[in-house]
Amino acid sequence: MDTPFIIVLDDEPGITLLCKRLLTRAGFDALTFTEPRKAMLELEKRRADLLLVDIRMPDIDGFGVIQHARREQPEIAVLVMTGFGTVETAIHALRQGVDGLVLKPFQEGGELVASVKQALADNRQKRDSARVQALRPLFAVTESLLSETDPIRLQDLILDALIGHLRCSSAGLYERNADGERVLLASRGIQPFDLSSSAEGWSAQSVELESPKVLSVSGPGEPATQSDLMRRGLSAAMFVPVSRPSVNSLFYAGRATGESPFVESDLEMLIILARQAAIAMENARLYAELRDTVRRVEESQQALVQSEKMAAAGRLTASIAHEINNPLQAVQNCIHLAGRQDVPAAKRQKYFELARTELDRLQITVQRMLDFYRPSQSALPRMVDVEELLAHVLGLMSKQLEERGVVTSWSILESVPQILAVDSQIQQVFINLILNAYDAMPEGGDLRITAGAAGEGVEILFQDAGAGVPVEKSKHIFEPFISTKEGGTGLGLTVSYNIVTAHGGTLDLVNGDGLGACFRVYLPSGGPN
Repeated sequence: MDTPFIIVLDDEPGITLLCKRLLTRAGFDALTFTEPRKAMLELEKRRADLLLVDIRMPDIDGFGVIQHARREQPEIAVLVMTGFGTVETAIHALRQGVDGLVLKPFQEGGELVASVKQALADNRQKRDSARVQALRPLFAVTESLLSETDPIRLQDLILDALIGHLRCSSAGLYERNADGERVLLASRGIQPFDLSSSAEGWSAQSVELESPKVLSVSGPGEPATQSDLMRRGLSAAMFVPVSRPSVNSLFYAGRATGESPFVESDLEMLIILARQAAIAMENARLYAELRDTVRRVEESQQALVQSEKMAAAGRLTASIAHEINNPLQAVQNCIHLAGRQDVPAAKRQKYFELARTELDRLQITVQRMLDFYRPSQSALPRMVDVEELLAHVLGLMSKQLEERGVVTSWSILESVPQILAVDSQIQQVFINLILNAYDAMPEGGDLRITAGAAGEGVEILFQDAGAGVPVEKSKHIFEPFISTKEGGTGLGLTVSYNIVTAHGGTLDLVNGDGLGACFRVYLPSGGPN
């Protein structure tokens, strides 16, 4: 801990010598004066911990010296010594904010030393209390800075905090650019310093500021620096650089001519504010980069979605053209052949029959397309028993399945709940899935259907013994006009998928127990959400 430095002022040389001897013996560093003006000059040049001053002096009284000391060093401790210990003197001393009063002549050396120690302790306590009071608002400031993510608004908040908490009229915020130059981001008050490498005078040297610095027209600082401050109308200035991974900033605070110079607590306050502000700036910058990244991702996603829509529309258009063009071409050929005069009547009739067959095929394709794009909404949903519905469908298709040799086995668990659905549409789904299994087993085979409760709904599995779905087509099996069977329209699964989805369920191609395809239908018991 540094030895406290004390300035002693009394117009009686004997008193100053006595004070110096007593204080030096107690471990203090004391400098004595008998002329007030010399003591005041020393206060302007050198920081002191305590001023021990007599009140009554011929040229300038002690209270005038105390006022000067408070202007130059606001945190200095003051101990008054007097041989006229009146109530009026004590009241006046208290109004001047002194930290103690000792009467002359000193009864013993211990009395003076004890008063000096007590004055230093009281002053330290006042400064600590003032520092705590000043730090409390910093919590609110820190919260407001860290909650702001817009860099421009954050700069305004930082300048407001610097001016408000440091009681200064000027503030500035600099940042080092890619070329290493300190550029001004924002400022308030008196025209800020030019900290570029091309600047002249003291400002040119300030580019290398790498640690906190306090400047004042009365010192510290070089004469050139003091002249620069006076020319700008400043009495004092502080600079605090802060470096973080993505921020290299310099914070500036200045007080105008006539305002008191900065003290050590002001520098501490600026250091705290600068560090918090730098963290807030870094957070805002990272948040801005995140926003920009999210925006680019969203734009890319929109572009991909739009591209996929266009590609899907192109595939759908090509598929529709293919599915419709084939029967139309056949009809055109049949009509052309039937219109030839050299074709016998029986042959013409055959061509007309072929044309009608192709027209029927075209009508079925168009109807399937209408079912795909405009599923029927006329029927209202009701509570449906899955077991009864499956039994009804299998009863309708039993003869067709038997003729091909398709053996159907199905099991229903007792705990299967009813579902809220349009029974005709779910019936169409079951028929489409059974027909798919039927077509997949031209030589016959086993079709296993199982149903049971799953989650908050019903799960129905359709497992055939056919060749299965090729891997390259499995990803597109529910797209329109994608079929694995000869002559298929590729709309049955698409229509079924849309119906199940409209009921709030799912239709998936899953890995079953056999070698063939296994489709899983899930329907919620309460219907769509």
